[in-house]
This record gives sequence, structure tokens and C-alpha cells, in this order.
Amino acid sequence: MIRLRTATVVSILAERPGALEVSVDLDPQGGGEPSADPTPAVAVAYPALVGPVAPGDRVILNTSAVALGLGTGGAHFVVAVEGRTGGEIEPGSGRTMKLRYTPHQVNVRAVEEEGSDHRARLREARGLDGLPVVWVPLHSMVGPAVAGARAAGARRVAYVMTGGAALAAPLSRLAAALRRSGLLDAVVTAGQSFGGDLEAVNTFTGLLAARLAAGAEVVVVGDGPGNTGTDTLWGATDIESAMALNATAILGGRAVAALRLSFADPRPRHRGVSHHSLTSLGKVAMSAVYVAVPIIADEAHRRVVWDALREAGLEERHQLVEVAGQPALDLLAGLGIEPESMGRTVADDPEFFLAAGAAGVLAGRMAAGERVWKGGTREL
Repeated sequence: MIRLRTATVVSILAERPGALEVSVDLDPQGGGEPSADPTPAVAVAYPALVGPVAPGDRVILNTSAVALGLGTGGAHFVVAVEGRTGGEIEPGSGRTMKLRYTPHQVNVRAVEEEGSDHRARLREARGLDGLPVVWVPLHSMVGPAVAGARAAGARRVAYVMTGGAALAAPLSRLAAALRRSGLLDAVVTAGQSFGGDLEAVNTFTGLLAARLAAGAEVVVVGDGPGNTGTDTLWGATDIESAMALNATAILGGRAVAALRLSFADPRPRHRGVSHHSLTSLGKVAMSAVYVAVPIIADEAHRRVVWDALREAGLEERHQLVEVAGQPALDLLAGLGIEPESMGRTVADDPEFFLAAGAAGVLAGRMAAGERVWKGGTREL
């Protein structure tokens, strides 16, 4: 069962498009016993699902993940505001349901559906026409990948958020920061994920919408925050999100894989090249893709990475390209955006972020080169 608790909203801690972070005081549990949860606590509310939330409101919270000690950032989630029945559905707001058949199912205007400004282009679309698409295994890699594409010359970059982790795009502080900075031009939420600038029914049309509706020269695709892993070969969300590499190939795009690398993760399966990357590129990707391998200053670390890729046979299956990822990190730092993954920063685990940046740089170079070719010259 869902673990529900009632609380009172104390204050608004942060606000970004589509999401509020609020401070709440949890009520005592039944029988007057004090709540087992710390109070005050933090909760996230999505106004698209529960309506407006303000200090003094009585709310019902889903506290399950915090009770289990899971990685939701220590936040509860607002299920409903007491005494509020909700508003009316706005005319023309769309008939595609996401979070289908759950109490929070929400209607959106999908790019594919009747009445969408983009429907005609989506109906006529047959492919991506060589569009560079960067797949990232973890959401924390989106920032360096986007920045890398920009640093290498991409004029417009879109992020397609798939449905293997968080489904609410407004949860992502990273995506909001990238939008504010101007590095990221659009977020497309595909499948059951929702709350992006554009909504798509699946990853295929999400990629097409990024190109045709958002005008992206480079697309970054991957799950939202909160991936799941089980320490098994196949039981991880990024294994499924790697299917975006196949979708890109089917649609005629140029797929670029960002490697999951780490020399700070204490888990042996993720040190060097993560087993998730080896499985995704060795068993999931059915067509050859570009694999961005970051330039690593530490020669011992570099050797570990290349040895792992070669031992897995990836040099025969794919195009491995060594690329500098530092321009991406420099651009983020200049904008005051500090990427973080599992509590680790660039200083803690540089290879992790360099790998994502390198994939973005490679894709950005492809996009810039494509503009030169279309302009009638081959000189890069």
C-alpha cells in the first residue's frame, strides 16, 4: 500500500515550471502518537496534478520512498490538497492521457494527435535525416552532454525524456537550470513521462518532435531522475533506455553513446566502464553507433577504460572515438551550473562527467559539420 500522511504546508522553498518544493509539518499519527517522519519535512507538488499549493494548505502526502530510505532526495510527494475538488479541463488541452489508469492520470496535447500544431509534420515524417542523437545512461549526464553539444557548435539542443525513471519532467532541477541558462531549447516528454515543452506518445515520435517541432540540431535522450538498478545483468532502467540507440538507427539518425565511467563509485561493477554500458553496447544496441570515449589525463585510468571496451569486443561492433569532454564542463562552470551524480561532483569523479561531455562534443561537431556541408563547402 501507499504510505500516506497528512501535513500542513509551511512555506514555498523553491518554484520552477511545473513543480513546487514546499516545507511541511507532518501531523501526529493515529492515537496522538508523534509522526515517525522528521518535521518539518520537504515535499514536491506538481500543480498540473494537484492544483495550486500555498502556505497553510492541508495536504495528503505519499511518504513511501522516504520511509524506505530510497533516493527521492528526501522529499515526499503531494497527492492532494484537502478540501479542493480541482478545476475543469481546459478546452483544447489535449486528449492523450499520461500516467494512464492511475489516480493521477493527466491529459496532455501530444504532438501526434488531432489538433496539435505539429501533427501534419509528424504524419509526414519518415526519419531523422542524420540528426545526431546522444544517449545518456543516467539523468545526471544530461547537463554535460547538452553543454558539450553547445560548446562544439550546435545551435539548438533538445532533451527527450523517456519513461524508465521519474515520469514528471518538472522534478528535474538540472533540466530547469539548463533551460534557464539557454543551453537547452526544449524538453520532450515521451511515453508516460509528462510535463515537457512537447509531449510525445513514444521515443520514436519524441525524437521526431525534437527535430521537427523543436528544431534541434542535436538531441540528448535518456531517462529522467531516479534510475533503478538491481545488481543483475538486465535489471536496470538504463538497459532499457539504451533502446533509444536502436530507435535512432531505425529513424536514420546518427546515434552517439555516452559511456558510464567512474573511478570514484565504490561498487566494483561500476568502476572503470560500468557493466551497464558494456551490456547496452554489447547486447542491446543492434546497429553500430558512435561511442564517445573521453580523453583521460590519468594514463592508468585511460588504459582501464580502453582495455574494458576492447575486451568486450566493442571496438569491432561500434565506432569508438576519443573526444575531449572538458569544453562541456568549462561551459557549465562558466554558467554556474554544477553537475552532480549520486552526491559526487566533477572534482570527485571527473571521468564520469567528462564521458557525458565528450558525447555531447562529438554530436555537436557532427551538427556543425552538417551545416557546413549543406552550405556548399566541405571545409570544416
